[in-house]
Amino acid sequence: QEVKIFRALILGELERGQSQFQALCFVTRLHRNEIIPSESMAKLRQKNPRTVRQAEEVRGLEHLSMDVAVNFSKGAQLSSHIHNVCAEAKEAIYTREEDVKFWLEKGVDGSMFEVLPQTSDLPDLQRCRLCADLWKPCICSYSLSIEWYPCMLKYCRSRDAGGKVSSYKCGIRSCQKGYTFDYYVPQKQLCLWDEET
Repeated sequence: QEVKIFRALILGELERGQSQFQALCFVTRLHRNEIIPSESMAKLRQKNPRTVRQAEEVRGLEHLSMDVAVNFSKGAQLSSHIHNVCAEAKEAIYTREEDVKFWLEKGVDGSMFEVLPQTSDLPDLQRCRLCADLWKPCICSYSLSIEWYPCMLKYCRSRDAGGKVSSYKCGIRSCQKGYTFDYYVPQKQLCLWDEET
């Protein structure tokens, strides 16, 4: 279904009444050519697999408004991985309305999606970092960075005896990318990291 899943586990602050950890899942559409095909990954052998690698290309920060909640028990029809990856985040799986439209056109059952309250619905809804009341709803922001992932194939050129140039797959290009997700929470208590410092 062209699905990309991000899972975040945030350690709780016990002195602030939080549980041991909080899990979040962000589900978005995976665009073609965003990551290399798994078949290509399987064929390319990685030299020195224990080496800590630096990304060759830094891709820009993507800011996403996650305005729809995904029902965990129905999410398997969107991706079979949701059941495993998002098991700890059953009540905190988010996606975007524009991605939902794309999946609905592909025949996914719309009953797994619930549109979350927006600023237009609740005029006094503010960002959690500006909200003083721990029990008020607000818009939470969570940022993460993927330091290294295989984003493109590398092609090398060779010249045959007749001088004809041909290209062949000879490696993987790596990228780094950052994401910031904004989403509704029913109380600021669920978003204690998003505070002005």
